[in-house]
Amino acid sequence: MSGDTRAVVVTGASRGIGHAIARRFLAEGWRVITCARADVPKECMMDRNWASHIVADLADPDSAQSFVAEANAILGEAPLHALINNAGVSPKTPYRERLGVLNGPIDGWKDVFELNFFAPLRLARGFASALHRGKGAIVNITSIAGHYVHPFAGSAYSTSKAALSGLTREMAAEMAQLGVRVNAVAPGEIRTAMISPEYEALVPRIPLERMGTPEDVAGTVFRLCGDDFAYVTGSEVFVTGGQHLY
Repeated sequence: MSGDTRAVVVTGASRGIGHAIARRFLAEGWRVITCARADVPKECMMDRNWASHIVADLADPDSAQSFVAEANAILGEAPLHALINNAGVSPKTPYRERLGVLNGPIDGWKDVFELNFFAPLRLARGFASALHRGKGAIVNITSIAGHYVHPFAGSAYSTSKAALSGLTREMAAEMAQLGVRVNAVAPGEIRTAMISPEYEALVPRIPLERMGTPEDVAGTVFRLCGDDFAYVTGSEVFVTGGQHLY
């Protein structure tokens, strides 16, 4: 991979917010390496700057380690300029309920934390050298649910995102010595294929009176990785249409 073009790694990039993030970086001329549990649409790979898509399950530590090794091999000695930890999960119990304090197996909580919390930690470590070479940036995708009780998110998901917010702060402090900035983006209600009709009831609580789009999140993530934010680290940006104000 040429060192002349900026490079980004995006996880959970096969659909939704992650896919929009990958496409935004692609449109800006970055080299993009992605991973997800599923393939991306074939037309994406027709762009020569979409360097590689690796099918991996980041909830499995061995699969995450293999992804890091494969992506670092693609990079070679070239720098990495951004890592976007987007992959996440909010599973339901067999009774179609979100995992809560009083329902669902505790092992289910462990699975949620494995992907939502430990995978970003593993990837930050795994790409630290490449990010150091690029004086790059990490953006962790958290959630409004990590800061407020959300009617549909579930406690396991919400607390895992709260933990990721805390990890972002600690990452920023420790990785500053490598010249790497670390920030988070906390989306609110974003209209994707994963959104169910019940979420429409939340729109009146949003000052901008609409759900967000994946592109709203992607634009914020992209800007955080650019030179205009070179002195910003340890911050969390709410992309909520103002919903977090209440």
